[in-house]
Amino acid sequence: MKAYFLAHSSGGTSVELRETPVPEPKPGEILVRVRASSLNRGELLGGKAVGPAKPGGGECAGEVVKIGDGVTGVAAGDRLMGRCGGGFAEYALMDAREAMRVPARVTWEEAAATPLTFLVVYDMLVAQGHLKAGQWLLVTAVSSGVGVAALQTGKALGARVIGTSGSADKLARLEKLGLDVGIRTRAGDFHDAVMKATDGKGVNLVVNNVGGSVFAECLRLLAFEGRLATVGHLDHVLGATIDLDALHRNRLTVFGVSNRFRVAAQRAETVRGFVRDVLPYFEDGRIRPLIDKTFAFEELPAAIRFMESDAQVGKLVVLI
Repeated sequence: MKAYFLAHSSGGTSVELRETPVPEPKPGEILVRVRASSLNRGELLGGKAVGPAKPGGGECAGEVVKIGDGVTGVAAGDRLMGRCGGGFAEYALMDAREAMRVPARVTWEEAAATPLTFLVVYDMLVAQGHLKAGQWLLVTAVSSGVGVAALQTGKALGARVIGTSGSADKLARLEKLGLDVGIRTRAGDFHDAVMKATDGKGVNLVVNNVGGSVFAECLRLLAFEGRLATVGHLDHVLGATIDLDALHRNRLTVFGVSNRFRVAAQRAETVRGFVRDVLPYFEDGRIRPLIDKTFAFEELPAAIRFMESDAQVGKLVVLI
């Protein structure tokens, strides 16, 4: 089969197309014929250790070809989506505990754009963030893949959503998805605008995609018993100060999110919660993952360059 391997260096990400054997599913694994795979900034654009090339693509959607020992409830031809090892390939393996059925109305492209991004968002908004209908949600870098998914999930849950972006055009596009308030900025200077939008009360939950440069500002605008989720560091700033007085006085909660550092059983628990609490919104059409651009399999290098340009709103998908 054809598969892309990625290597990271100080000069960026290099991409190599190789011919490799079709993998064989081990106990608890599912082999799928990949139909689409999604690009993720964390895998492709920095923060990765320099080393030998490895199979690329952390999530995909495809049809079941073969199942390993111990896997039940799945048959050849079933449409699945989930985390995988080497999704930029013609075939890939999924852990059966993390595989999800693709709803009938969801396309291959939309399915491939769902697993990593929306599971992280579920963790932030529902499992840890306890976001309720009528509450205020602030999403920094709202046009990113995680940002758009947080906007869509927040609206489906009945929240009011504020988003920041350095692009007025991107904010305008997201108004069509229900963005209530758009703030054009890339700096930590949005406190006043947020307080004005919330009548001085602040927001109940913040999704911080940007990093340390806006951390203090995010903490400053939280309402009483507000929650702050840190998920990314687009600014490459990994340190920040904490106002301990505000933390104590307002009974604030600060937490981090990263599936990459969780064991399979923990990720599987999040999958079950997502299937129960959020996937029904996909089934009835209230959530449709936003695909900015779709690339052919042989165009993966071009897709990575497009991601590096930071021009997209939502997700980039490669069709296999």
